Amino acid sequence: MSSRNSILWGSIVAVILLVGLLALNQRRPGPPQATRALTVYCAAGIKVPVEAVAKDYEREFGISVQLQYGGSGTLLSNLKVARRGDLFVAADSSFIELGRSNQLLAEVLPLAKLKPVLAVARGNPRGLRGIDDLLRPDVRVALGNPESVAIGVATRRALTHAGKWAPLAAKTTVFKPTVNDLANDVKLGSVDAAILWDATAHQYPEIETLPLPELEGFTSDVAVSVLSFCDQPTSALRFARYLAARDRGLRHFSAAGFTVAQGDRWTPSPEVVLYSGTVNRTAIEETLGEFETREGVRVTRVYNGCGILTAQIKAGQKPDAYFACDVSFMNTVAQVFLPSVDLAETSLVLLVKKGNPSRITGLADLARAGLRVGLAQEKQSALGALSARLLQNAGLWEAVLARVSVQAATGDLLVNQIRSGSLDVVLVYAVNASQVLDSLDTIELKEPGSIAIQPYAIGRDSEHTQLMARLLETLETAESRGRFEKVGFRSRKRGVSP
Repeated sequence: MSSRNSILWGSIVAVILLVGLLALNQRRPGPPQATRALTVYCAAGIKVPVEAVAKDYEREFGISVQLQYGGSGTLLSNLKVARRGDLFVAADSSFIELGRSNQLLAEVLPLAKLKPVLAVARGNPRGLRGIDDLLRPDVRVALGNPESVAIGVATRRALTHAGKWAPLAAKTTVFKPTVNDLANDVKLGSVDAAILWDATAHQYPEIETLPLPELEGFTSDVAVSVLSFCDQPTSALRFARYLAARDRGLRHFSAAGFTVAQGDRWTPSPEVVLYSGTVNRTAIEETLGEFETREGVRVTRVYNGCGILTAQIKAGQKPDAYFACDVSFMNTVAQVFLPSVDLAETSLVLLVKKGNPSRITGLADLARAGLRVGLAQEKQSALGALSARLLQNAGLWEAVLARVSVQAATGDLLVNQIRSGSLDVVLVYAVNASQVLDSLDTIELKEPGSIAIQPYAIGRDSEHTQLMARLLETLETAESRGRFEKVGFRSRKRGVSP
């Protein structure tokens, strides 16, 4: 080959490689680009750590974070009317639940826990010891408004349980709109006592806290949520992940006296690995793509037979999550994962040629002479293991195995074999058969053990357990469940696998 031709072909190859790399980069989620400043509505009692995190974020990424403070309930009521903004930080889960029920909130990321405590001026000049002392006529008490501020909700919840709410509420000098107002009243001597968050009291050296048995065991969950009407959700989620990261935002929460959640490790654009049985692919691919785009992350999918996947896990591979073909395979590696959640189920069926020319009616026919039978390989896939167990329980395993022409690693390979005409019948999932019913027929099976349940579990050692928990929630949405059902799965209500 001439020098000129070598250069020409080298240039062509380089261009092809460059185009391929550009296409690959276009498919990968890039860092989210904020179109404007982020607007965050934040419970007043969480001001100190959130303000510090916002400053760090602006310094690190150059994106402005505008904070608006108030009682959690007041903020939520305003959001219900205004329907503008990006994020909501609440000091109690009741407001998150209320926001979700009103379709105001989308993704929720846990941040910390708060405990209600009795606060008095340092030195406890009034000698207060408990609830009965607060009922004395000479003691001035302030409480949070139980309708609009998280500390008020938590106080009412705890004291109602103890049977002390009604008398203390009747005796209360003033109800305040934020927990910071309560702390300032104690600090300035406007009241003798108030019930605050432990973390709020931690921020006031003029205040000390007293143990109150009626408040023991009651906590509130602090969380940040993306607003459902946010028009830059990827940027909002990025800040939410930063706020909830154990090596970024949660350090400020810890320093401010909060009991922090188990946050993810901070990564601007996380990359996670999902192992999944091949049978689940058609049901989840579109949802995974949408999740990547919204979250600004990359999910590397590893699809294969579950026997192969579990062998890789046992050999030391640690995916961030595993979506198995059946609970039997999840159980063999359960120690590597957090408790699994059953997402869907599908039936085993016999797939035959259109019109069923071989007159196959059930499992027993698979042992008939002259039939070309296809099964999944029992050591490589959940389908194969379930098929073997089903036939063994029916007393047909040895007889059918003698008739098997093909043992494949996945159900899709078996479907391709029968479509090509090289097999008469295959035992597969209904999901495998769902896309070929125009040219093939199915025969339903009623035998016990003919149902496969698909569980999802998050890796114990994952650096992104919260992210993978949000992926689980995404797979449980009505839109995602519709995709499962479209390809032959049946949805299951959330439940922990045995």
